[in-house]
Order: sequence, then C-alpha cells, then structure tokens
Amino acid sequence: MAGQLTGKQVVIIVAQEFEDIELLYPVLRLNPEGADIVVVPVHEGLHPRPYIAGKPVTGRFGHPVPIPVMAEGNRYRISSLEELNVEEIDCLLFPGGYSPDALRLHAGTLELVQECQRRGKLLAAICHGPWVLISAGVMKGKRATGYVGVRDDLVNAGAEYVDRAAVRDGNIITGRVPDDLPEFCQEIIEALSA
Repeated sequence: MAGQLTGKQVVIIVAQEFEDIELLYPVLRLNPEGADIVVVPVHEGLHPRPYIAGKPVTGRFGHPVPIPVMAEGNRYRISSLEELNVEEIDCLLFPGGYSPDALRLHAGTLELVQECQRRGKLLAAICHGPWVLISAGVMKGKRATGYVGVRDDLVNAGAEYVDRAAVRDGNIITGRVPDDLPEFCQEIIEALSA
C-alpha cells in the first residue's frame, strides 16, 4: 500500500488491559498511509478477568492481540520484543489504559525506549502511555501532554505539561485521551513524512 509513510515501521507495544481504541485507531489510520505496523504484545500486567493459562494480551474492552477482526498480515503483524530490529523502527508507540503501568516496569521495554531515544527515533505515547517514557527517563525538559492523571508524573519527571490534544517536542509526541487520537496520529504522520 503506497502512501506518505511507505517504508516506515511503527511498532506498537501493549501489555494486559491496554486501551483498545488507542491500539485499533493507529493501526487503521497509519497503515493506509503505507506504514508497516508491528504490534508487540508483552505478557505482563494485571488482568481482572479470570486467569486462563496462555490467554492473549487483551484490552480493557476485550480486544485480544492478535486482533480477531483484522487478519494478521493485512493491516499489521505480530512480533516479540526480541525479534525487533531497532534499526528498522521509525516510531515506537504506546497506547494507554493499564498497559503502561506494567510496561514501565518491564526492563526490555524500557531498554528499547532508551535505545530508540539514543538513535533519535520517534517516540509516541497517548493517555497513560507517557508513563513508559517517564520511567525510561526521556521526558526531562520536554513539553508533553497525557491523561490528566499523569500530569503530576510528567511534571515530576521534569517535563512541562501542556493541556492540548497532541504535543510534539523533538522526537517525542504525546496525546491526551482517546478523543484526541486524530490529532495524535496526524502528528505522527507529519513527523514520519517530514
């Protein structure tokens, strides 16, 4: 599929209880622009539904990964952290929900964020997603937004909190809430196509 993001790889990392729409919307918005979407389920985090051995990473509203309503390989593909090649990543994206609370404790995820930051890759996080960037130590001196519940965490990490739909500061893009997904994704498109 040809578009302004052809040849760009967007990696979306989720753990249990991610915000479903914050995974689905970027897949459906960025893939038609030509982006190669890679979804990485990290089997960490709380899962309030009954425990079932081998249960897939599942969103707050029940969408599992792989996404059953979209065939893998058409709009996205599944990978593990270990299979990722950091040189091929153009954007690392973190949806919100409860997923970031687990990912901010996951050493492999934090190391990947730090390596992407060292290489100047685009880092994008929406809603509670900035928690991962905070824990990776990349927010000091940055302007950022997020769900109001992470405002104090951003400020305490040395960032300037801005109450806007989407904020770009250098290679970091943050979004506020699900209603702001159009602006958030547009910032990603503009940054990757520049």
